[in-house]
Amino acid sequence: MWALGLATAASRTTNPLLLGLLAGVAGYVVAVRRTDAPWARSYGAFVKLGLVVLGIRLVFAFVLGSPIPGTHTLVTLPELPLPDWAKGVRVGGRVTAEGMVFALYDGLKLAALLICVGAANALANPARLLKSLPGALYEVGVAVVVAMTFAPNLVADVQRLRAARRLRGRPDRGVKALLQVGMPVLEGALERSVALAAAMDARGYGRTAQVPPAVRRLTSMLTLGGLLGVCAGTYGLLGDSGGGYGLPLLLVGLVAALAGLWLGGRRSVRTRYRPESWGVRAWLVSGSGVAVAALMIAANGYAPGALHPSAVPLTAPVLPLWPALSLLVGLVPAVVAPVPVRAGGGAPTGRSGSAGSSGPSAVARASGSSASAGPSGSSASSAASARRSAPSPAPAPAPDPFTKEPTQ
Repeated sequence: MWALGLATAASRTTNPLLLGLLAGVAGYVVAVRRTDAPWARSYGAFVKLGLVVLGIRLVFAFVLGSPIPGTHTLVTLPELPLPDWAKGVRVGGRVTAEGMVFALYDGLKLAALLICVGAANALANPARLLKSLPGALYEVGVAVVVAMTFAPNLVADVQRLRAARRLRGRPDRGVKALLQVGMPVLEGALERSVALAAAMDARGYGRTAQVPPAVRRLTSMLTLGGLLGVCAGTYGLLGDSGGGYGLPLLLVGLVAALAGLWLGGRRSVRTRYRPESWGVRAWLVSGSGVAVAALMIAANGYAPGALHPSAVPLTAPVLPLWPALSLLVGLVPAVVAPVPVRAGGGAPTGRSGSAGSSGPSAVARASGSSASAGPSGSSASSAASARRSAPSPAPAPAPDPFTKEPTQ
């Protein structure tokens, strides 16, 4: 919900300063709240994908031109003549600064959306997400969770194989190395799929209860109609001209979809082991994403020029105060979300010295010294303390496994 709210906010502006601030908010939350799980490593891949999309958008605008008219010519490329059936498409020609700026704004919006998706992939636990779904959607939820974990597992496999090639002194970059890494990655994906299918079959996935046909048809109608209403209402809210019908249609779709999910849950025969409960922290995290989306939608009403800087004529973008503060609300998960438990970050070990000798051997030595303190009194105790303080002899060197001689 938090990542979806940030993505909604990114779709409501083309201001590069606000989009950069939004990417910074998502990156900071991921940096302080992601775990060491394999899916948490996919955020960097999504950031690189966003940069690639931005570069492709700029290259297309440079080579194929832009529909945005402009007066500031950067360069004039040789134009390739095209047949009559390709009217409206040109290759080469005049490249204007206005067209490139418009392409930059558009590409930054797409990159920000990908970064929000990457934040959701890096922070969301697929197992917990699957447990939080209603019973009517557990088949769809399984498919979505498997699809979400595909990219992180693929990235983890590629990183592991590249590290193994570096340790063996083999190149890990280039087309040849990529082709040699691809086959083990594909093999690992197939093995993981077979193991997942066997585990799902052993746990009873896919088994359903007997439901009357009328209830099944009503459930399908309500669920499908409700989801279509949610999609149409969301499109109306995200669009510039759908504010009047977007919210009512969204509410009606939500009610119909919830009714369909409630009826569809009757055909599920699965049980929940330790169901997820939404606490105060979960509500605050989700509420921060909803608040960011709502504040940015409201900002389009009182500051549309600041959220959508003009490319014709060329104007420098400014950072509006209130929309920027509304994006900072997205930092709430960095404060209220639980601190992740990282590998090697457990409880601290015992201190050296006396604290390190508090095990069973120390107890046995203490009991032995107290038992030996007989008539001699303090002399026996001092001797026992001297024996305890004496350094233990070094262990004998292990023999070499090949020559059978002691190693030095």
